[in-house]
Amino acid sequence: MAGNPPLILQTERLVLALPSAEHLAVYTAYCASERSRFVGGPFDAAKAFEKLAAMAGHWTLRGYGRYVMTRRDGGAPIGHVGALHLETESLPEMTWTLWDPAAEGLGYAYEAAAAYARHAFGRLGFARMILRIDPDNARSCRLAERIGARLDPEADPPEWMPGAVTYLLSA
Repeated sequence: MAGNPPLILQTERLVLALPSAEHLAVYTAYCASERSRFVGGPFDAAKAFEKLAAMAGHWTLRGYGRYVMTRRDGGAPIGHVGALHLETESLPEMTWTLWDPAAEGLGYAYEAAAAYARHAFGRLGFARMILRIDPDNARSCRLAERIGARLDPEADPPEWMPGAVTYLLSA
């Protein structure tokens, strides 16, 4: 990883900031909703807290991680985007999730994912990232392809996400 990552990234319409306590209420509501089904949910409030704490702690342990997306014009957080890197022997995994159903279909996930990919391949110096997606999540599969990821038919799904398809995104 080259240099220290900025604490905030900005796109035309979004601010991408480190996860914090101010995001917990919205994240907890997302985790309790049916929207979290593609990531193993729904989750109770304690599990939502644990997951957001892990998201925040990832920055301390790895020096990079997932950002929380908020519209630049203000308002509540709408989702998260960034790298999850649980096992150092594997590639970082790029993830995104829209917490707010009203944000879906407006291009926010694409805008955030494309910005994060530029950041990861530029400033962070990543050469490749994987993306693991539930095949029933057609919107995320299309987004993976739209940002340039290619399906890896040889990849086995992780134990914690049986049936997932894996995409490879290269610099």
